[in-house]
Amino acid sequence: MSAQRQILPVADQAQVRAYARRLTLKYPGSLALALSLHGLAAVAGLAAPRFLGELVQGVRDGSGVDVDTIALAIAGFIVVQAVLIRYAVYVSAKLGEKVLAELREEFVDRVLALPLSTVERAGSGDLLTRTSRDVDALSRTVRHAVPETLIAMVAGAFVLGALALVGPLLVLPSLVAVPLLWYSTRWYLKRARDGYLRENAAYAEMTEGLSETVEGARTVEAFGLQRRRHERTDGDIARSWAAERYTLGLRTVWFPAVEFGYVLPIVATLLIGGLFYLRGWVDLAQVTAATLYVQQLIDPLDRLLSWVDELQVGGASMARLLGVANVPDDRVPGAGRPEGERVTADEVRYAYREGHDVLHGVSLEVAPGERLAMVGPSGAGKSTLGRLLAGIHGPRTGSVRVGGVPLVELPLDELRGHVALVTQEHHVFRGTLRDNVLIARPDAGDDAVKDALAAVDALEWVEALPDGLDTVVGSGGSGVTVSPAQAQQVALARLVLADPHTLVLDEATSLIDPRAARHLERSLAAVLEGRTVIAIAHRLYTAHDADRVAVVEDGRISELGSHDELVAAGGAYAALWESWHGTSR
Repeated sequence: MSAQRQILPVADQAQVRAYARRLTLKYPGSLALALSLHGLAAVAGLAAPRFLGELVQGVRDGSGVDVDTIALAIAGFIVVQAVLIRYAVYVSAKLGEKVLAELREEFVDRVLALPLSTVERAGSGDLLTRTSRDVDALSRTVRHAVPETLIAMVAGAFVLGALALVGPLLVLPSLVAVPLLWYSTRWYLKRARDGYLRENAAYAEMTEGLSETVEGARTVEAFGLQRRRHERTDGDIARSWAAERYTLGLRTVWFPAVEFGYVLPIVATLLIGGLFYLRGWVDLAQVTAATLYVQQLIDPLDRLLSWVDELQVGGASMARLLGVANVPDDRVPGAGRPEGERVTADEVRYAYREGHDVLHGVSLEVAPGERLAMVGPSGAGKSTLGRLLAGIHGPRTGSVRVGGVPLVELPLDELRGHVALVTQEHHVFRGTLRDNVLIARPDAGDDAVKDALAAVDALEWVEALPDGLDTVVGSGGSGVTVSPAQAQQVALARLVLADPHTLVLDEATSLIDPRAARHLERSLAAVLEGRTVIAIAHRLYTAHDADRVAVVEDGRISELGSHDELVAAGGAYAALWESWHGTSR
């Protein structure tokens, strides 16, 4: 039974500003050095207009002008500016990478701290989009937009200061475009953030739909759902297109207004400066220098406003990344500690959607060391009950306890020492095979790792790898790609190494050949002797070997007993066994 999709929360603007401020001011020394170098580079760039103004004035007056000296001075300042810019960019990039690395680490910590029930409800599309597209957008912002914006602000401030020193009156013409730039930018910013949030949400929904279609391709083909999936994809694309068209529309209004705002000050400075010159209020050197300064102001202004758009994209991505931290915990650890390892479920009900229970008052008691198999038709609620027994979800009503303590009141680290869940879903991380197994217990030695692999019949193929335990596995690069069955064995080896008392196996051997799976489960049985095992079985020989079998139908346990008892009862289990095994014995 799939959960209703619920998009993860998004941080508000106050949270984004506070986080950005904290992250920016965390390295005051590096930030001060970067701003100082950019400031000095801007000052060096102010020399050329002033010298050119003096040169024009000297020609106008007919006085002797040492052109060679002025040219050398301008060239010298250009070289100094280039050197300063080089080191300023280096320091800014280094600071940006440091900030980005910290931001990524914090985001990974937030994602790994998410309640699994929340992750399942959100689905893969939203989380994948945040961890890929949003992180990539924020990387561009941190690496380029933030440093470029700071550079533009510093350079613009120095150019305006130089313009004021040349002639205060000549500052006035440069201000004619301020109302146009101010109101058009304000109009844009008022709409851009929400537009980019909608764009990212639409992209996440499209990713979710495509992911579901690809992962469920066999189901789509088996039930003839191609048309429905096409319609879903077309709808997702249409919504994504509309969202991107909206943000594009904002840019097509704002960008032309900004471009016009660049040209207007230069024209105004030439015209009004010429009138001031004719009236004798300023000299020709001042008009020339002021015009060049206004033209020079275009670069930082253009850089600033151009990166404003990227800042909106980055701000929306940061809001989505920070929003992950706003997910409320699905459990509050209590002070109680288990006495023993008896697992009990009492009148448990659970719903993925409000008003639609998938479990209806289930009660079950599993004694320490018992092997319980849960069987039943697809969609009956077996996996949901397994997740409740493993503490992944908390029941809507009723309770699930271990040693008398509700599972949802145990800290996660302690919970996994009592109960662990292994499903048919697994992942092999990029790294050595040893590191992949050690995820379960990082302090384990090679002998323990080999014993765990041997317990799941994986040691033989592991030792046949080029570098044994040191072989790099995982997708991408030069890593060895392991088969789905081998990946599942690695997941089971982690379970053996973790050594919890109670194990919930949700079709954990489904990707392994039936005969190999049979041998594997017998090997596991020897290793797991004395532990409680709850196996959600799709192969009935697992039920045959269990101490008891629970038949789950329509969210209820309809039968409970040993294999022989249930076969003798002639009920639902006996019918399943006969259809699977071909005999009622």
